[in-house]
Amino acid sequence: MKQKATKGNIKNESFNGLTNLRGTIAMARTPDPDSASSQFFINVKDNGFLDKANSGDGAGYCVFGKVTSGMEVLDTIEGVQTGNKMGHGDVPNEDITILSVIKA
Repeated sequence: MKQKATKGNIKNESFNGLTNLRGTIAMARTPDPDSASSQFFINVKDNGFLDKANSGDGAGYCVFGKVTSGMEVLDTIEGVQTGNKMGHGDVPNEDITILSVIKA
C-alpha cells in the first residue's frame, strides 16, 4: 500500500459545539492542536475527555461527522486482536480495509 500525499494542516475547530460521543468522527492530530491533516478516528464509546472543555491540553479533538448506520461493523472491528506495530500500540494484527463509505 502506498501512502498518499496530504494537503496542509487543518486548524482545530473543536469549539464547534460537537462532542466526542459514540459514533462521532473526529480528526486525529499530533500534540500540536492545529496539526490534523488526513487521519481521523471514530469514537466507539463516549470520550468526553477529548472535548475542548475537558481536554488536558485545552484544545480537544474536532468532531466533524457522525456514523448514521453500520455501527455494528465498527463494533466488529473493535473486537479484532491487536498488538504493537512500527512503534504503535493497539494496532490490528491483520489489516482492516474499508471498501466503501456512503454519504448520508
